[in-house]
Amino acid sequence: METALIGSFISAMATVLGAVPLLFVKTLSEKWKDILVAFTAGIMVSASTFGLMPQSIEESSLIQMTIGLLIGIFVLDRIEKNIPHIDVENDSGIKSFDAQTLLVIIALFIHNIPEGLSTGFSYASQSEGLGTMVAISIGAQNMPEGLILGVFLLNSNVSRIKSFLIVTLTGFMEMVSAVIGYFTASYIDWLVGYGLAFAAGAMLFIAYKELIPESHGHGYERVSTYSFILGLLLMVYVGYFWG
Repeated sequence: METALIGSFISAMATVLGAVPLLFVKTLSEKWKDILVAFTAGIMVSASTFGLMPQSIEESSLIQMTIGLLIGIFVLDRIEKNIPHIDVENDSGIKSFDAQTLLVIIALFIHNIPEGLSTGFSYASQSEGLGTMVAISIGAQNMPEGLILGVFLLNSNVSRIKSFLIVTLTGFMEMVSAVIGYFTASYIDWLVGYGLAFAAGAMLFIAYKELIPESHGHGYERVSTYSFILGLLLMVYVGYFWG
């Protein structure tokens, strides 16, 4: 339990760490943003493919893994379609902390729920190193997310300190959902297999629908591809040494 709390806390607070640079600077070059996003995508694809999916099959069955995976994809698809997310490229017209800005903040809270559940489900599994692997991958995804949210808030004329506090709150939401996922899976054993596959589906959807396209739209496709592969290899090594 203590390990799960520490892991989920570190993963959630990676969102805050991502926003730290905005206390000093307001922008990040497109090249480095693409590199970081592609690296994160590689981490998430690797953790899902080599960690979550095999462990889900081991703890349940191929059919349960398939069902859980599809549910995770469907849930993230519904969230993406019905709840707005941040588009840094097109937010320059928002000049005040208005209803649209508030809606985006609420959306980030909701987006963080399945990510937190993924971490909690992973720590509840029988694989000792899986929780660490997923916490690292979710945390890696949270860092650019925190940076992007901070940029959005600054462009909405929210002060640096207030922006940093809002990013922190979204991170805490993820930690709360991680604890809920951990206890739920711990007390209802048959949910673990589904939960791990759900986490894999959610992470694959984020990687393929959001992160990879975002990292290949500004002319830095080649370096982003190498960054993706490095992220994937990093999680292979994490799984090898902690699995």
